[in-house]
Amino acid sequence: MIPDVEFAPVGQVEIAYDVHGDESDPVLLVVPGLGTQMVYWDIPLIEMLTDRGFRVVRIDNRDNGASTVLRHKGTPALPAMMLGIPRGLAYTLNDMAADAVGVMDHLDVDGAHVIGYSMGGMIAQTMAIEHPDRVLSLTSMMSRTGARLDAFPGVKELAALMRTRPTHTLEGYLAGMEVLAATIGSPDFPTDKDRLRQIATIAYERGIHLDGTARQLHAINCQPRRDRALSRLDIPAVVLHGAADKLVFPRGGRATARAIPGAELRIYEGMGHDIPEQLWPRFVDEIDRVAARAGK
Repeated sequence: MIPDVEFAPVGQVEIAYDVHGDESDPVLLVVPGLGTQMVYWDIPLIEMLTDRGFRVVRIDNRDNGASTVLRHKGTPALPAMMLGIPRGLAYTLNDMAADAVGVMDHLDVDGAHVIGYSMGGMIAQTMAIEHPDRVLSLTSMMSRTGARLDAFPGVKELAALMRTRPTHTLEGYLAGMEVLAATIGSPDFPTDKDRLRQIATIAYERGIHLDGTARQLHAINCQPRRDRALSRLDIPAVVLHGAADKLVFPRGGRATARAIPGAELRIYEGMGHDIPEQLWPRFVDEIDRVAARAGK
């Protein structure tokens, strides 16, 4: 089902969001990754989190889903995008972090527990760095610190990610997503193909913006490494990563956990670069535990 969203005006963009759970519960803000939408935070997983006493806010990052798509910014040149050359940079991860904080402002939320996967983890880290009074706890998932050593994925995985997925037909898009899931997903936790098709169909109907994904990737590669700034954080944090992740190798997660004082690290054998349903209970436990460390 296509989510019924509302919009938070943040500067020149509008960020789409929806809210789940009891209004009196502490807010958990969930941030999606590169080129993905709020719908990849699947509703059964969200319900597991609301059952733990969270009010869950899902967002679409700028340039994806129902949020503002910045077509007028153009598509970055491939060398600049991949090498992190700021020529033609449309926006930064700091801007995307400010978008998420803007949603909190719109909802009159002073502080939230924040989780993000992949690029969403980078946005969540940046929120904690730039807006430390607004982030109660941090869960960084399948992400990294921006260090160049951790920036390069496996060749096959990068090719699958960058290969233009046909978007002129639904079936072409679904076929491309199945190939991507098979390439970067979890070898020990196969994706439910019916579930993948259902979510990908919803994403397709909401809008696929490959030029927006390129602008997001440009922002990722242009942000300076965050190690030193992360070392100054004073919030409970947990880092979740798959041992079989070849898009963001586990060393990226280990570096993140080393950088953040007191951060806990959880490496899951057989997990790739996705959020396997079989591990949802363990993820929810970790999110709940780190929030409890913050006083939830």
